[in-house]
Parts: sequence; structure tokens; C-alpha cells
Amino acid sequence: MTDLGTPTTHGRRRKTSAVPRWARICTIFGTVLIVLSGVVLVGFEALLSRYQGAVASADLFGDEGPGSPPPKVSDIKGPINILLVGIDPRQPSTPPLADSIMILHVPAGMDRAYLFSMPRDLRVDIPAFPEANYAGGNDRLNAAMSHGSLVPGKNPDAAKGFELLQTTISNYTGIKRFDAGAILNFGGFKKIVDAMGGVDMYIDADTKSEHLRPDGTPRPGNPNGEGYIGPQREYKKGQTHLNGWQALDYVRQRKTLVDGDYGRQRHQQQFIRAMASQALSRDVVTNPLKLDAVLRAAGQSLIFSGRGHSVADWAFALRDLRADSMTLIKLPHSPVGTASNYQGEQLKAPAPDFFASVQADTLDTFVAAHPDLINTDK
Repeated sequence: MTDLGTPTTHGRRRKTSAVPRWARICTIFGTVLIVLSGVVLVGFEALLSRYQGAVASADLFGDEGPGSPPPKVSDIKGPINILLVGIDPRQPSTPPLADSIMILHVPAGMDRAYLFSMPRDLRVDIPAFPEANYAGGNDRLNAAMSHGSLVPGKNPDAAKGFELLQTTISNYTGIKRFDAGAILNFGGFKKIVDAMGGVDMYIDADTKSEHLRPDGTPRPGNPNGEGYIGPQREYKKGQTHLNGWQALDYVRQRKTLVDGDYGRQRHQQQFIRAMASQALSRDVVTNPLKLDAVLRAAGQSLIFSGRGHSVADWAFALRDLRADSMTLIKLPHSPVGTASNYQGEQLKAPAPDFFASVQADTLDTFVAAHPDLINTDK
């Protein structure tokens, strides 16, 4: 078996000291696929081929018929919108829920991006979905994936759930089309982070874990009621290094945060940007062994649809994106109902105008006029 650290061609040693420029182009797009969104890190042509063969692909939008002609690479032009969904690992018989929902908007120039989250508890009208015998109704947004997945005669199908979820989001936001999409299984998230060697990031507020002890083991349940008991893992404000289980635990916290799910969305976005910075570092990009480990971990965690385009096509199209060109957006929302009558969340102004700007590709101007929407935390 060829040593991946010194790949060869016809017995000759291939240089690994210089990474071709195209090799860096997958980094931001792939990183966004992690929580969100998974990491696509390509260092050499052999690794690119390995990645494309490892990542599962599926028709997440319901429009990739067998007779559809393959599109050309040049067809990927801005503006584009990419839907990224994170799900928890569950039993095959358990319908998936969309625990993390993010949208990446890339303007026509293709050299910068805006990342924003949709609250999982957002109250929405979910349209009928005959393939799953779902008649439609008003529910929380994360339930759309569950309803759509219940296709008769088979185990819950996450790809069909994604299809209904993206239709629901399009109807709610007015964003007519998503140009690509991905589902990340959070169970593989830890492996990807560890394969990168962990991630350095700034913690913007002291955060306690609802679920884990300081050593990472689960906290025991409360024998007298809901919740958990015992010591909690804490993430202190300031610069820190997170390994896989710590990163997953940190970005999932909401009940211990003052601003609840709003804070969790912010932390997930911040972590994606931190991962992008880490992925672009020489420690990752120029290390073929580390690259290969990340690719294999991503391949076990991701379902991707480029709507007919390959990972390489998308990588080339997004080659000019960098971590510092990604703007994190916070959309204001408030609860529907209170206490025991809590029914979910609702988005507040200027969210409708923000979505209209996404559709019209005028976010640069809109965000400049609404700087309070920018998440300015480190």
C-alpha cells in the first residue's frame, strides 16, 4: 500500500512540500458543511479522488432525475445559497430532527459569504408532502425533516426529510432556490475535529455543559425530576483549544446560556469560522496524513448534494472564499408563548427584509444599513 505521506507515480517520489493553489479551494465550503456545518480539505489530487468517493451523495432536492444531463462546471455562478443541516445520530427506525439549520449566501462576486441560522424551534407552515403521506400543518421548523423522512415501506429517509425541510424554508423566507445542500451527522463531527488536531477559538462567555462532566463523561440524570446532577464541564471565556468531544459539547449548549438557542446559533457560527481558519493553516493544508484523516472522517459523516455538480466543481467555484471573508449574521427572534405554554420561536423585523435581500443579492447594502445584525464577537 502506498504511503500517503509520500505518494508515488510509477515508482517516482511526488513532491509534497508545495500545495497547488487549487488544493486550498475546498476548505471554506467544506468547513461550512460541518455544523454545520463537514470539512472538505483537499491537499493533492489523490486525496480529492478519495474524498469524492467517500462522501455519500443523494438527491436532497427531489429534482435530480436519472435523465437529467450533467451540468458544466462553468454553470456554478453567484449568487448562490447553500443549505446546511446537522442531525443527531439516532436509531435507523427513529425519524431525524434538524438540530442545526444554517444557510450560506455567497454573492455574485463569489469572494465573500454571509452565514446565518434558522431557529430550530421557529414556528412555520410545513407544506403537504405526499411521498411521506404528510398532509401539512403548523409546527416547529426542525420537525419538517422528521415529517418528510417517513416514507412508507422503509426506514426514515434523511434525504427525503431534507427535501421537505428545504421546501418549508423556501416558502417561509422567499429564497426560491438552494444551489447545494448537505446533511451532517453529529456523530462524525468529533472525528473530523480530532482529525484536524482540534480547533483554537475564542469563547465569548463562560459556558457550562448541561450534559457532560469535566472529564467528558455523561452527567447522571436527576432522580427527583428533569435534568441532570453533578459537576459540569465548563468552557471559560477567552482563547482556548477544543478537541472533538469538547467542540461538539460546546456548540450544542443552549439551556445553560443566558440567551438560549440564540447563543447556541452564535457559538455554532463562530466555531465554523474558527474551523475555517484552522483548515487554512499550513498545519492542516500541507500535511497529507492529516488531510487524509480528515477526508476519511468527513466521508463517514456527510450526505451531500451539489445538484449535479461534484465536490471538485464546487471547490473550484468557491476558490476565493477565506475565513475572514465570512460575515456571521444574527437574526432577532422571540418566543411564542411562555413557560409551560412555550410553542416555539418567531423571527422579528428586519428578518423579512433580510430574506428579500438574500433573494435579490443585495445583502452587502442591506447589512451595511443594519450593522446590528452582524455578530461582531471574536
